[in-house]
Amino acid sequence: MSSTLYDKITLAAVPKKIDPVPQAYKGFSTINPNSQSYSLYDLELIKQDLLNQFHVRRGERLMNPTFGTIIWDLLFEPMTEQLKEQIVSNVNEIINYDPRLVAQNVVVTTYQSGIQIECTLKYLPYNIQQSMQIRFDQANGLLAT
Repeated sequence: MSSTLYDKITLAAVPKKIDPVPQAYKGFSTINPNSQSYSLYDLELIKQDLLNQFHVRRGERLMNPTFGTIIWDLLFEPMTEQLKEQIVSNVNEIINYDPRLVAQNVVVTTYQSGIQIECTLKYLPYNIQQSMQIRFDQANGLLAT
């Protein structure tokens, strides 16, 4: 008994969607409540990973006491040149911890209620430079622009 039912069925090929720029880094973040998707890609993911490290006070991470920043402990200290050098060193250490980034031109200043870090970030996989400003505020926590 032969059947010709399978001979009559044909399937159309589905066109494959090709991204013009392949996304190298994929991740997620639940920080932005207004976001339509929790997915982050490439530069946005790298920025969020960096900000996550600046949110952690040094010594808070389990099994890794050297992870995080010292800036949270220095908010109420008088700003001396030695303290600025320690902060610049810590910021460079945090940024250069990520193999996708290199810190350039780190500047530490104080403002009315906290410490401000301005630096130029170089995203190595993309050869893009971008400036970043991070404020460690006594009342509001971390503010990044």
